[in-house]
Amino acid sequence: MSGAEMIVQVLADEGVSAIFGYSGGAILPTYDAVFLYNEQRSTAGEEQMPLYVPANEQGAGFMAAGYARATGRVGVCLVTSGPGATNTVTPVRDCMADSVPIVVICGQVPTGAIGTDAFQEAPVPSIMGAVAKHIFLVTDPRKLEATLRTAFEIARTGRPGPVVVDVPKDVQAWEGEFRGSGKLPVPGYRRRMQELSEQLVTAHEAEKFFEMLRSASRPLLYAGGGVVNAGASEALGEFALTFGIPVVTTLMGIGSFDTTQPLALRMLGMHGAAFANYAVDDCDFLIAVGARFDDRVAGVPAKFAAKAKRIAHLDIDRAEINKVKHVDWSHVGALPEALRALVSFGQDASFRPDYSLWHAELAALKRTHAMNYDRASSLIQPYYVIEEINRHTRGQAIISTGVGQHQMWAAQYCDFREPRLWLTSGSMGTMGFGLPAAIGAQIANPNRLVIDIDGDSSIRMNIGELETVTTYELPVKVVVLNNNGDGMVKQWQKLFFKGRLSASDRSLHKKDFVKAAQADGFRYAVRLDRKEDVPRVVRELIEFKGPAFVEVMIDPDAGVYPMVGPGQTYTQMITGEFIASRHDVEIKTPGPAEMF
Repeated sequence: MSGAEMIVQVLADEGVSAIFGYSGGAILPTYDAVFLYNEQRSTAGEEQMPLYVPANEQGAGFMAAGYARATGRVGVCLVTSGPGATNTVTPVRDCMADSVPIVVICGQVPTGAIGTDAFQEAPVPSIMGAVAKHIFLVTDPRKLEATLRTAFEIARTGRPGPVVVDVPKDVQAWEGEFRGSGKLPVPGYRRRMQELSEQLVTAHEAEKFFEMLRSASRPLLYAGGGVVNAGASEALGEFALTFGIPVVTTLMGIGSFDTTQPLALRMLGMHGAAFANYAVDDCDFLIAVGARFDDRVAGVPAKFAAKAKRIAHLDIDRAEINKVKHVDWSHVGALPEALRALVSFGQDASFRPDYSLWHAELAALKRTHAMNYDRASSLIQPYYVIEEINRHTRGQAIISTGVGQHQMWAAQYCDFREPRLWLTSGSMGTMGFGLPAAIGAQIANPNRLVIDIDGDSSIRMNIGELETVTTYELPVKVVVLNNNGDGMVKQWQKLFFKGRLSASDRSLHKKDFVKAAQADGFRYAVRLDRKEDVPRVVRELIEFKGPAFVEVMIDPDAGVYPMVGPGQTYTQMITGEFIASRHDVEIKTPGPAEMF
């Protein structure tokens, strides 16, 4: 086989069902190999490996990320050298920050031309080495096959992440024997992975954990994106329900625990539910699972969960233990096995706690500090639109977002019954993520409802991907909440910069999003600007067979509340006009009949 044919065959062997990428001179041999592979499969009546072409390479990277986030499988991005490779830097860093497994295969100038500033050459190893989980430059074509298999192994194992493989054009053109097996020798990495797989919760560790749990009257689970990435959601749910321990999640942990469950306290943090943040303040034993105490959750680490007498932490990555917040008990290893071991130990020990008083306190918090907004306003409130979407989807649709106010509103007002339904750029906060991620998720889940809830500024970043939706007739639903600007930036400018809207106001811009969608082939593309039309338009959007687009002209002054300012604690949380603050109300603990 040629090197290019080997690349395609390894992708097939790894179970890749879709490739996302943009062609160019240095990757043409591999693109031709994809064409020939699919042509042969078509002739034989066998399943092909389709190639989806975006508007630009950043879109391809985010499509691969959406595919990976929605399935847990490795997403694949195939791009050319130079600008093709550098355009994927942001998606690679985004995947690294959120622990998402993708493999990016870049074309490169011929081996002999590397370092000569050849046409469309970029120092990919130097650039990507700082942002990827691992980077390979293949200069020995005999190692190409093994390198690609190793790339997939590294991407999906341990703490998942992006791996970049830089393949010179002459390596793609080289011909040699395809072995069909074999990987590179990476003994240090494999030793660490083996050690992780052997790290089981011992009886002694479990006993220490339950000693702390027995002494607690207000335990709380704090679940992060690691629960989703590890496939540990079922085990987390079993642990929480077995012992009656309430659950808060991070932005990335949304969906790790069914938000409609009575024990669910939804999202904590800078824009978390007020009752979730107050629960963190009140708990006496915090159990962090696959979470990392980041600055949007623990803005002041010393005062985060200040009443907790003990903190436990379970994670796949040893570097996260005691990195931000000191903990009293920790376990590094696979999360599903660890959680199930604790459940088994507790059941064998006949541990049956009574947290009814704690449940009653939380029920009062949820009722008193519920999410709310100006429901009497004549303007379209974004929360109302998302509530109406949620009424139809019932927590079973895949929701992707851009980054900004719309992202937080979707996190606050949408339900998620299971993991991998919530796709958002968490740590990097990359505007433009929502639309291409929705495309990747829809391709991975062709029979599932996929909705991109976006903002007018965020969707501008990758608005060219509207055409990608219609080109492939993907039934993605796009909702643009238009408040004429960078809404989250404007909110911060109003709060912290005396209302000076420097470069964030788009009210004078001439963009007609509906015409743009129509020009890109959307047969259903409407503008929603009357409150009374919200139920009808949302229903039409969801029921439309095929791609559909709605621009919603929302209240430009709608804010995201609650809000914990940077460097502030949950006691300083701003709840806005319509969500009760703990400082303003006296909570009455309900009787047994009112408890959840």
